[in-house]
Amino acid sequence: MRVVWKALFWLAVLGMGVYAADLALWKVRVISGHAGFDQVTVRSYLAIQEKGNRVEYVFQGEQPEQCVRALFPRGEAQPCWYLRRHTERRTVI
Repeated sequence: MRVVWKALFWLAVLGMGVYAADLALWKVRVISGHAGFDQVTVRSYLAIQEKGNRVEYVFQGEQPEQCVRALFPRGEAQPCWYLRRHTERRTVI
């Protein structure tokens, strides 16, 4: 049991280290003027629930969304690697 706790401890330390290194590298990029941010075009849809368990989708248009060039989200911005794989945003009404 002690080995399991030790492994969990070192796994948590490793996770915090990766997060801290990612944050530091991103801040250095932003301060030095390199591309810390990017934009990805996201398509927005409204999903309207109708009778008979049917859903109507209404296209809202394409919008550029700001993303961060990092492994983890920073504030409101999602990482670019995530947004490039999830380019459709659905809002359920």
